[in-house]
Amino acid sequence: MKMNADEITSVLKKEIEGYGSQLTVDEVGTVLEVGDGIAQIYGISNCMAGEMLEFSNGVSGLAFNLEENSIGAVILGEYTDLKEGDEVKRTGTVMQVPVGPALLGRVVDPLGNPLDGKGPIQTEHYRPVESPAPGIADRKSVHEPLLTGIKAIDSMIPVGRGQRQLIIGDRGIGKTAIAIDTIINQKGKDVVCVYVAVGQKGSTIAGVVDRLQREGALDYTIVVSAPASAPAPLQFIAPYAGCAMAEHFMYDGGHTLCVYDDLSKQAAAYRQLSLLLRRPPGREAYPGDVFYLHSRLLERSAKLSDDLGAGSLTALPIIETQEGEVSAYIPTNVISITDGQIYLEPNLFFAGQRPAVNVGISVSRVGGAAQIKGMKKIAGTLRLDLSAFRELEAFAQLGTELDKATQAQLDRGFRMVEILKQPQYKPMPITEEVVVIWAGGQGKYDSLPVDSLAEFEACLLAHIRDQFPEILQEIQDTGDFSSDTEAKLDKAVEDFKKDFAAKLPSA
Repeated sequence: MKMNADEITSVLKKEIEGYGSQLTVDEVGTVLEVGDGIAQIYGISNCMAGEMLEFSNGVSGLAFNLEENSIGAVILGEYTDLKEGDEVKRTGTVMQVPVGPALLGRVVDPLGNPLDGKGPIQTEHYRPVESPAPGIADRKSVHEPLLTGIKAIDSMIPVGRGQRQLIIGDRGIGKTAIAIDTIINQKGKDVVCVYVAVGQKGSTIAGVVDRLQREGALDYTIVVSAPASAPAPLQFIAPYAGCAMAEHFMYDGGHTLCVYDDLSKQAAAYRQLSLLLRRPPGREAYPGDVFYLHSRLLERSAKLSDDLGAGSLTALPIIETQEGEVSAYIPTNVISITDGQIYLEPNLFFAGQRPAVNVGISVSRVGGAAQIKGMKKIAGTLRLDLSAFRELEAFAQLGTELDKATQAQLDRGFRMVEILKQPQYKPMPITEEVVVIWAGGQGKYDSLPVDSLAEFEACLLAHIRDQFPEILQEIQDTGDFSSDTEAKLDKAVEDFKKDFAAKLPSA
């Protein structure tokens, strides 16, 4: 075989030109001790706070405590097969999660790994889990409503796009139900929803996913699942991961809604990590920076300025109280961070008022700015009627004789409470809410028996949808409730009421 010297020379020249003398240097440390999701590591002295680490079994970790001779790291995954002497590598990166439209309709863990068996998530976009909140100059005031579809909330405790509205109450009285109804009500409104489940039973999370699927809401929702069975580090990181996924859409000019269900369990997971890492405990054994834990999460919710695309991220954090104790450490912290709270009361829940919103304690610090004009006009009377009713109700229980005016006010109050009841998973369009609440404020229900109001409301709305769709359309198009619309509605309600009253069995 004849060899061509020129050919060999050219190949050698090419190889020499492409030769790189860079060495890949990995900084490697050793596990000193491991247990309960925490590892003490020796030997990676240049490690940064919040840096991702890689353990020898492929599990990721997060550098948490930078001590003089070692590093305290939290292990984001299975830690039972790690042992003393295992190697740990620095990655030189902060924690990131996949983001983008590919996540819509998916159930993922806090690291962005799919949990729903629908295959891998194909996306090129990643976002740091921890990122700074927009500054004052990057924001504008909240002015667009984010409609929950719940009469009691949209009328008296309105939520705006970019607001942080706390849902607070005891266990099992409908906190998650309000959040899920709000997600369902965003159908067709171009709002991306992120539901972060922290420390709940796996079966409960599966039930929520199934309900969203049945209501057609999963298509625009990302579910981040960190159940009670997940290690504490994953429960701690889950809300930040969900927030990062929502921020991607916000900075793209979109509108997002983030539900953190619930932050009490995140705080408990953070307390567990902090105590295991020997950080000094403070009030209720929580570490001193537990306020910062929640403030740096919730401050990332914003209504962005027009220069940044006018996107928004609305947060609905949920806090579970013990025996209605809102003055405990975590509830008071989160109340002071948020722009208002929806307080759910067990007494109202067990008395059959659902949603069990206590209007007296609940407040929205954005208020009328987050309502359409039509609702703002008519909702004032509702709050006043309910406030007067609550005062009189306690007095009336003493069994004293009441004058006619007081009795009429009580009767009106009972009817207003009745019309604010709403079944779960049945959010209502804002136009129909305006009709129902206007009728109550005008005393249209006063002559009807309280137990017939649910039926009357359903029949009235069906009648107006069929016979007077232009009334609903006008409220929808203008956002206002003009005197002409009011006159039309007044006549329609009066005519319908006569027919309805005739069908009622005589007392």
